[in-house]
Amino acid sequence: MTVLPLIDAFKGDLVAIRHDLHAHPEIGFEEKRTSGVVAAKLEEWGVTVHRGIGGTGVVGIIEGKRPGRRIGLRADMDALPMDELSNLPYRSTIPGRFHGCGHDGHTTMLLGAARYLAETRDFAGTAVLIFQPAEEGLGGARAMLADKLFERFPCDEIYGLHNSPDLEPGQISIFPGKGMAGASFFDIKITGAGSHGAMPHRSRDPIVVATHLAAALQSIVSRNTDPTKSAVLSITQIHSGSAYNVVPEEAALAGTIRFFDDAVGEMVRTRLRKIAAGAALSFEVEIDVDIRDIFSVLDNHPAETGYFTEAATDIVGAGNVLTEPRPTMGSEDFADMLQAVPGAYCWVGHAGTVPLHNPSFVLDDGILPIGASLLARIVERRLGAA
Repeated sequence: MTVLPLIDAFKGDLVAIRHDLHAHPEIGFEEKRTSGVVAAKLEEWGVTVHRGIGGTGVVGIIEGKRPGRRIGLRADMDALPMDELSNLPYRSTIPGRFHGCGHDGHTTMLLGAARYLAETRDFAGTAVLIFQPAEEGLGGARAMLADKLFERFPCDEIYGLHNSPDLEPGQISIFPGKGMAGASFFDIKITGAGSHGAMPHRSRDPIVVATHLAAALQSIVSRNTDPTKSAVLSITQIHSGSAYNVVPEEAALAGTIRFFDDAVGEMVRTRLRKIAAGAALSFEVEIDVDIRDIFSVLDNHPAETGYFTEAATDIVGAGNVLTEPRPTMGSEDFADMLQAVPGAYCWVGHAGTVPLHNPSFVLDDGILPIGASLLARIVERRLGAA
């Protein structure tokens, strides 16, 4: 493994930055302190800083020794709305807020790459450092794009990464094509008629309808989806009632749809609406369906995937770069940036043993110089020595 020597020399500073960010987590579009730390560090290192992009986003610009092409590097900054269960000395100080997906680490890695590139500037062109808010389902990438991110800060290519406790420390997984699913979220509201629990014949029971829908909607994947393609429909919430002896008037369901093919995603959404409409007619209730497009399919561009693979090989060695497809039904809004600019996304392994989004998740600090070196190295490779 060949972590860039300069980054290895200041890895202690990176650990301190991450621990500070970890102790002060902020959820999507609330990353005011986080973005302030990012901007202050960038300015300390002589990076040109632009604040407030897409809300709380930050963009840093580093010019090389000569003009040239422009390479974008992106990291997400937001935490999750959950409590942390670890006993770390730098654990979250904010109830209901926790960096349970490691975005504090991603932010720190990009800061490490920024410090290295600002000190060396051994490239011909421009590094565009994109610190994105609100990745966790709140549309941070789309907010930055709507704020004319790439019109204001053009990029010829863009690269991003994510930590993975499912890979061994020092491994990097990267492959071309579709690697993460597109996603929709849905809410279903059922309005029937309430009654005494002892007289259900006087009701139009929304709980019965809700349980029917929860089962019926599974047929979309098992009977409407081409078996050679992939889709997921998960009911993740059912809410109704507040008393033991009252049939309530309303019930609500919510969940997510995942897919790798946009046509499959549209088919699932269409069938959901039709099944809900049929249930409304059959049970004589009103059913309102709201489906929201949240994430696009993440699709790595072949050429840029090759470039990123070469950079990864420089840092961790060919034996630690995994290039076989490992698609996941998880989603990532970096996908929207990849639809605007060619680029690639990879996963970087670490020694954590607890899954992402778990209240006991711990990011291994050993990943920080690896991720920072990878991001810096792709700039050096693509923009060459000055």
